[in-house]
Amino acid sequence: MFNTNFNLKKNEKLDNERPINLVARWSHKRKLVYATGEKILPKYFETEKNKKLSQRAKTCFIGYAEFNTRLDYIEATAKDAFRKFVNDNHRQPEPGELKKILDIRLRNMQESRAQTLFEFAEKFIEEAGTTQINRSTGQMKAYGTKRLYKNGLRRLREFEAYSGAKIDFNSISMEFFDRYVEFLSIELLLAQNTVARYITTLKVFMNEATERGLNTNLAFRNKRFKVSEESVYRIYLNEEELNEMYNLDLSNNKKLDRVRALFLVGCWTGLRFSDLVNISPENVTKDNISIKTKKTGEVVVLPLHRMVRNVMECYKEYPNSLPPAISNVKMNLYLKEIGRLMPSQNVSIQTSLTRGGKVITQTKKKFEVITTHTARRSFATNLYLAGVNSLTIMKLTGHKSEKVFLNCYLKASPIENANIVQKHWDKKEALSIEARGHSTYQDVMSQQPPSAN
Repeated sequence: MFNTNFNLKKNEKLDNERPINLVARWSHKRKLVYATGEKILPKYFETEKNKKLSQRAKTCFIGYAEFNTRLDYIEATAKDAFRKFVNDNHRQPEPGELKKILDIRLRNMQESRAQTLFEFAEKFIEEAGTTQINRSTGQMKAYGTKRLYKNGLRRLREFEAYSGAKIDFNSISMEFFDRYVEFLSIELLLAQNTVARYITTLKVFMNEATERGLNTNLAFRNKRFKVSEESVYRIYLNEEELNEMYNLDLSNNKKLDRVRALFLVGCWTGLRFSDLVNISPENVTKDNISIKTKKTGEVVVLPLHRMVRNVMECYKEYPNSLPPAISNVKMNLYLKEIGRLMPSQNVSIQTSLTRGGKVITQTKKKFEVITTHTARRSFATNLYLAGVNSLTIMKLTGHKSEKVFLNCYLKASPIENANIVQKHWDKKEALSIEARGHSTYQDVMSQQPPSAN
């Protein structure tokens, strides 16, 4: 067992600042007293064990949050160093060995504290996809995440050049937030959801730097340091439209035929494009597709719909019984060609989004907005309209966040939602009538006493 705590070094002059030591203890009475390099007046240091900030700076100490973040980092570094030594050497370290490791780790941290925000972000991005692990999945971060980080850093550099003010950790404030959002929204005319993503990326940089002990400015954690994402209308294809696509004669265009087949598999499995194109023979059984999703690491088991079985029969000469994959970009282009051939996709729809602080409404043909992600959205929405509860659908799609699932994937229209409720009422009424021994609603009404009028 490895236990740690912080103590103030004894000093005869009680009114002076005292150094803070990390005290680590483990088996066989091994003990290490390690100087943290931090000092504090005793009156500002909480020593009562039942207090929330025990062995930390009290809230009356100016800058207590940043000070305690530093102590948290030192403690976490010690615990991590101890675990790693045991794993690597199959024994526990001697106090001197642990001290050497902490000297290296914490000295390096001190040297790197001079890093600017941009320097840190560049290093952080370089690590993404190669050494960084997604803490929620335990897997390497996706390529798309690295691209998002790169774009976020690029926008920060553009804002620095535009504003003429140097951007670093200490300059991130609510005033900075207001000016940066105005730059993204008004100057660059970016959509509100795009602005929200850039703010989120900046907060990722700041959070990571804070955890590594490189930043002590916590203004970015203000609850107002946020741009809310707006709900943008995205289409889905209902079952009639999927049948229409399935019955298209594409015998003279093998390219579109393969794209159509892969898209329909997506519509009846709900898999993301990145998972759809990576289905291996081992993922497919007689009754289902079982696959560990690339983005979240969730294992999903999906039943084989009739259309999926038919597609797999047509492409059984391929190892995974599916048509060969193409790039996401090309598939999106070909999907629009397929949609153009469908009468149901030649209707006009209106889309709106906030850009430059103004709501912009556009009219497009439905086939113009079909993408590979429409398949996943269609899967979830069609199951919902069929009466399958959202938690069951989330198990199939691998979603962990119900908020994201409801906002992004259930795209039933108001009239479709009303129809779901009406069907629910009709079903309950029919069961109630049957239980009372009446065959129809009219039979029930005929037994009501006549109106007084």
